Amino acid sequence: MSCLLRTSFLPQHNLTSHTRDHNKFKLSGGRRRVVEASLENNNASERNNTVTTTGQDEHVKRFLNFSGEKPFTPILDTINYPIHMKNLSVGELDMLADELREEIVYTVSKTGGHLSSSLGVAELTVALHHVFNAPEDKIIWDVGHQTYPHKILTGRRSRMHSIRQTCGLAGFPKREESAYDAFGAGHSSTSISAGLGMAVGRDLLGKNNHVIAVIGDGSMTAGMAYEAMNNAGYLDTNLIIILNDNKQVSLPTATVDGPAPPVGALSRALTKLQSNSKLRKLREAAKDLSKQMGSQAHEIAAKVDSYVKGFVGGPGACLFEELGLYYIGPVNGHNVEDLVYILKEVKAMPARGPVLIHIITEKGKGYGPAEIASDKMHGVVKFDPKTGKQLKSKSDTLPYTRYFADSLIAEAEQDDRIVAIHAAMGGGTGLNFFQKRFPDRCFDVGIAEQHAVTFAAGLAAEGLKPFCALYSSFLQRGYDQVVHDVDLQKLPVRFAIDRAGLVGADGPTHCGAFDTTFMACLPNMVVMAPSNETELMHMVATAAAIDDRPSCFRYPRGNGVGSILPPNNKGTPLEVGKGIVLREGDRVAILGYGTIVQSCVRAAEHLHVLGISSTVADARFCKPLDGELIRQLAQEHEVLITVEEGSIGGFSSHVSHFLSLNGFLDGKLKWRPMILPDRYIDHGTQKDQIEEAGLSSKHIAATAMSLLGESKESLHITDLSV
Repeated sequence: MSCLLRTSFLPQHNLTSHTRDHNKFKLSGGRRRVVEASLENNNASERNNTVTTTGQDEHVKRFLNFSGEKPFTPILDTINYPIHMKNLSVGELDMLADELREEIVYTVSKTGGHLSSSLGVAELTVALHHVFNAPEDKIIWDVGHQTYPHKILTGRRSRMHSIRQTCGLAGFPKREESAYDAFGAGHSSTSISAGLGMAVGRDLLGKNNHVIAVIGDGSMTAGMAYEAMNNAGYLDTNLIIILNDNKQVSLPTATVDGPAPPVGALSRALTKLQSNSKLRKLREAAKDLSKQMGSQAHEIAAKVDSYVKGFVGGPGACLFEELGLYYIGPVNGHNVEDLVYILKEVKAMPARGPVLIHIITEKGKGYGPAEIASDKMHGVVKFDPKTGKQLKSKSDTLPYTRYFADSLIAEAEQDDRIVAIHAAMGGGTGLNFFQKRFPDRCFDVGIAEQHAVTFAAGLAAEGLKPFCALYSSFLQRGYDQVVHDVDLQKLPVRFAIDRAGLVGADGPTHCGAFDTTFMACLPNMVVMAPSNETELMHMVATAAAIDDRPSCFRYPRGNGVGSILPPNNKGTPLEVGKGIVLREGDRVAILGYGTIVQSCVRAAEHLHVLGISSTVADARFCKPLDGELIRQLAQEHEVLITVEEGSIGGFSSHVSHFLSLNGFLDGKLKWRPMILPDRYIDHGTQKDQIEEAGLSSKHIAATAMSLLGESKESLHITDLSV
């Protein structure tokens, strides 16, 4: 098929120009009049738009407006839903893609969010919604942080100012939010599996809609994508897979010194396909030949095409076809005309089986600051659209992620057996700093958490000290490996669990609610959580010292509290299974696990103002529990409250098990657990999420007063902060 399509393969010229030439196309009469009238009523220099006409054809050179003022979007203003795009000309679609870029930069500069991924798929999004009929046709976006153009074109433009805000639009596709979001996402490499399931379901139900999965080259580093492609090739059902290849894992994977390309042999194979001029010339020759020979040449040309890819591109180039997918490309993903043509041709094929269209895009396309940034401005806070400078709030402390990295570097300085592993998240986990100091001892395995865990187990089996740094929600993807390959064999892999607890704007897809529950149930695992950045450094040292079993420690998104750091960031190993009392009282005992201990301390201060004496203890360990500390708290207080930023089944459940086995729940002790509610908490600020979860300091104090029989109303007359 690909040898017959009128594709424009990746050109040799530079793709980074910030202007676009629309040569020799005619605006439809109504929209042309809208453009002309608007230009007459607006200062062209302020809008950064110019129009030059030559004869009867318009030649439009449009300079994108990133001034910070609301951009001029005459075509986008006529689009509320994809149906309004069906009659647009190719030239108008091209202009629509540019207007989307302007709109996205304008919006995200005020809200923060995922920027460059969305800028890179503007033309693709326009082409998809022009050719296909969503929501009947299912468009599935892998990961989903590139869906801002999709949201704008599917009835949500007026709410984009609320994206990732409390009660606003989600930053990822969400089925509850729109019928156009065919499948919810937030983690990578799920789109082909979901799409294949939908395609088979369509066939079983006798429907005839189309299913399109859009997946990035970064997501293609995960094994799940290959499992799905293998199954798709076997089932041979109609499925369209679009490989969005932007030469960068779609995550903040920049090193300290610059951008990091996606890892692995697949990336090299894709690059080989992109850059091979011989392949493109031979395929063009095959197309010309097939046109001359007529329709009977299709089978011959297809065989020639496959042979050419194998001969010129090497074995990797035929990978997709060996899996049973028909490969088309590489195609310039910023050429709307070619994208529309190819998608229409593939859509029209009655029994095509699974097809993979390989498009080449540039992350951050069209916005200069994003194109040159080390992380391509993947995820941003509010920024100045003119310069791209992010308006980051100043803090006296560093993120917990950085404290972890600095501490691990300090340990590695003294122990050359320490190595670090991350899954395409060098920037997100802070291990880019470790990599700069120890480039031969830091391993980026791609978006492949299962592999990361078992790879770390292999390193441990050879006597090394691996620290596997993963987000809590991403560790879920490698749980069987944690159980079978690490804990069962008692291999001393150290898991640094970042983004534990509520994470704010990224919402439930990235919320680290479950790690304590699923790690602490394992027989051999040591499970820790620091109350501040100093404790984190001590736990890094503790994990390095534990060499006879696996261990883990969790820490949140956000900055430290300003605790005094150990000299040279080198922590001191803690006694395993021992907590610490931070404040002594006699009526109420508050036992916190993790950084929520800070809220426990503030709750005790609130109670003190009301004349209630409270003890606050930092558990430090969920497994093994400090039984002596828990026994002391239970025996010496009327009320015991356990507090954690985690789900049911975690630290509080382990404490309740201890209390019940030792008879402490048979007497007068009043015990209450305070945990995350048994539901998913939507995106918003971390402060708002804590309030919704009922875990603020005033909630803790109110719980204590209720158990003591005191009126909670008295809390309202005191000046309480969260």
